[in-house]
Amino acid sequence: MDNERFEKGLAVRKEVLGAEYVERAFENVDDFNREFQEQIVTELGWGGTWARGVLERRERSILNLGMLAGLGRLTEFETHFRGALRNGISKDEAKEILLQISVYCGVPMGMEVFRIAKRVLDEQP
Repeated sequence: MDNERFEKGLAVRKEVLGAEYVERAFENVDDFNREFQEQIVTELGWGGTWARGVLERRERSILNLGMLAGLGRLTEFETHFRGALRNGISKDEAKEILLQISVYCGVPMGMEVFRIAKRVLDEQP
């Protein structure tokens, strides 16, 4: 494991998704899934992409929302929608992203992502 890339990935992951969320994920780590959480998710996914600094976090959030909706990964979509808000995506920008998802991924997916987004936005202070 590349400790520097892991540490950078862990820091970015906590900043985007929230430290509590990431800490809960690591509470469930055991010998079976440790390599997945540490090497694949944190080191490769977060340290190898998000921590590179070439794209802004807002841009990465927009990409993730489109890809996750397109793949139908709605649990991860919700997690990354929260992260997109932390990365500065405004409510109006979120609506535009969701409208584009609705056109390219289909109206049923649009209904799902709008439902998720509304629930998350309603939780905001």
